[in-house]
Order: sequence, then structure tokens, then C-alpha cells
Amino acid sequence: MTDAQDTAAETALRTAGGAPPDAGVAAAEAPVPLLEPREGVPPVVADAQGLAEVIAAFAAGSGPVAVDAERASGYRYGQRAYLVQLRREGAGSALIDPVGCPDLSGLGEALAGTEWILHAATQDLPCLREIGMVPTSLFDTELAGRLAGFPRVGLGAMVESVLGYALEKGHSAVDWSTRPLPEPWLRYAALDVELLVDLRDALEKELDRQGKLDWAHQEFAAIVAAPPAPPRKDPWRRTSGMHKVRRRRQMAVVRELWTARDRIAQRRDVSPGKVLSDGAIIEAALAVPANVHALTALTGFGHRMGRRQLEQWQSAVERAKALPDAELPQPGQPMNGPPPPRAWADKDPAAAARLSAARAGVSALAEELNLPQENLITPDTVRRVCWEPPADASPEGVARVLEALGARAWQVELVSPLLSEALTTE
Repeated sequence: MTDAQDTAAETALRTAGGAPPDAGVAAAEAPVPLLEPREGVPPVVADAQGLAEVIAAFAAGSGPVAVDAERASGYRYGQRAYLVQLRREGAGSALIDPVGCPDLSGLGEALAGTEWILHAATQDLPCLREIGMVPTSLFDTELAGRLAGFPRVGLGAMVESVLGYALEKGHSAVDWSTRPLPEPWLRYAALDVELLVDLRDALEKELDRQGKLDWAHQEFAAIVAAPPAPPRKDPWRRTSGMHKVRRRRQMAVVRELWTARDRIAQRRDVSPGKVLSDGAIIEAALAVPANVHALTALTGFGHRMGRRQLEQWQSAVERAKALPDAELPQPGQPMNGPPPPRAWADKDPAAAARLSAARAGVSALAEELNLPQENLITPDTVRRVCWEPPADASPEGVARVLEALGARAWQVELVSPLLSEALTTE
């Protein structure tokens, strides 16, 4: 029997529409609460000996391995993992503390060639890569749910709609850097991988039933093959409220304050927002205060902030004020690709017409296939093709462009004809 069948009474498999896989099976009326991992909450592994035992157990296990990671977003600097959860047939579940065991490359090597099951893989893969865990093949249950047309694809919603179990939802946003981790948090973490194998198997059957399984395999392979994301250029430009800042000198204040905040947050290992809020940075940029006294009057720099802190922020403002005009940041970011669609009608009415036709075609096809438009083809890809159409606008010519832009074979096959039509319609 599967983990799901063993954990509670048998529950009918539910498909994307909430209906059973065949008319002879009745869907359960209410989800079954899943309160405890099958073998109980495993101990947290935080030393070399414990890690060696986990590696041996999971290397000897069979079938795919469920993998999850917990970060401390909003509490700590960066996106490092503070807990790694795994489950595999024959090995059971394991909870590993990456603080005590910062190098999990041995575990990654032991699982080489094994399919990893993750939910929203692109969120966890960067922090897993940092500790030496890189899959060679994977199954993403969130992405599978999108392709299968499920309206809600969070893990809890998927487990409930597909398997009929209700997972606890209370600890997703806690500070996972806390040590020791409370027992209820560990139970929550272990349950996150308890049914991932069952969910994967059910979704595979559903995708196969819909004729989309090969699409999913192509998407999963693309995630595995994707290189790490490069560092973001000018990350200070993403400060919340940046749209209010119009002048270059004010933009320099944002840059200096953001950089000072990031340096302090990294040194303290705390979330930058806990050092200084985005709102405070924008307030200071708009006001360009003349001195510490003026800075204190601004929202976010109140009486709770010490004199020394105020002086360091005012020093950042002064650095921005002292910059020569030639060193001030330019408004906007260097354009990489087409302009925002709202500007197309004025800049190039013909391109705007092509985009409108292409969007309508993509929308109709996505609805017909019962999947999100952005999974059928990314909006950025559609914009690039419509802004600078290929000289050969035939389906074959469009297909070559889509391939060069990174579209998968199944997307190219489905989307090339409708984009070709949009490009050639007068």
C-alpha cells in the first residue's frame, strides 16, 4: 500500500475538476486531516554521523525521493536553507539541519540518477544548490498541477484536491533559523514530504490521461538544465515605491541607502527590511534631508532609532548629494527587449496590432487546453516575437525564433501556427 493509503482510510483520487477518475468511484465528501507523519516525527540530523546514516539509508531506498527545504525569508539575510526534508520508499523520512551539516553534496551524490519530487522546484533549487544538492531529474508537483489545469496549485490545495487529505498550514512563514526548532514545526515540515510521492504518481496519471505527460517531462528537463540565475543588475531599483522617485539625485539617495542597508543586513545576517524599510528609503530619497534632524522627522526614522544609526543613514544621503552629475544613475533600466506594451500603440501601431492578435490566439488556445497562458508560452516571448517579427513569418520561421528564445518543443509545436497567423494578419 502507498503512504497515503496507510496514513488514513482509503480516499478516492480526485482530478483537476474535483471529479473522480472514473464514474464508478465517488469522491470523498471532506478531506481527511493528516496530523502525524506515518513513522512519527524523525529526529533532526545535525552532525556528520547522523548525516552518514541518512545517506546510507536513502542510497539503499527505492523509487523517487521527495525533497523540500525551509528558508527564513523575512528574518535572515539571503535565501539559505535552514531545514531539508526528504522521504523515500525504504528509507522513510529525514529532517536535516543545514546549519549543523552545511555540506550535503554526499547526499546529493547518493541520489544522483534518482528522480527528485519537489513542489515549486524553482523556489527551492537555489538554496539546495548552495549546500551541494543538485538533481539530475525531477518532477515538480506544482508545475504538474498547472499543466493539468488545477485552479489552485499550492501544496495543501493539491494534496486535498488530488488525494483527499488536509495538511496543516500554520507554520509556512515562521523563522526557520530558530534553534531548537519546536516540535510542531518539525511535524509540519515532515508532513510536507509525507505524501509527495503519492501526489506525483496521481498527477502523472492525470497528465497522461490528458495527453500532457510529455509536456511535463519537457518542462521538468528544462528546469534541471537551467543554469543558476545571474546576479540581478541594479537590485536597488526594485525598492518598493521606486516609481515615485523621478529625479536622478533622488535615485542616487535610494542607491546609497539600499547599498548601506544591504551591507549592514549581510553583516548581521538579518532581513534587510528589519534594518530599514523600503518605505523609509523612498521617504528619504524624496526629501533629500539636509541633516540628521531633518532625517528624524521622516517616516521610518523615528525616535526609536539611535543617534548612531541616524548618522549612518544621513551619511549615505550625503554621499548621494556629493556625487557629480556624471555619476548619478540614469532613469529607468537599460532596455533589454521590447518596451512596455502600454507604449506600443504610440511607438509602433502595427506591432500593437500584432500583439493584440497574438494574445487573443494564445488566450483561446490556453483555455482550450485548460492550462495557464504563461505555461503555454511566456508573455515575454510573445512580446519579443511581435515587436521584432522574423523575416520569415511562416510557422517554420516562427518556430525557429521560439526555439532560440528557449521555448520547449511542445510549446513551439502548439504556438508557432497561431503566432504566424498573428504576424501576417493585416
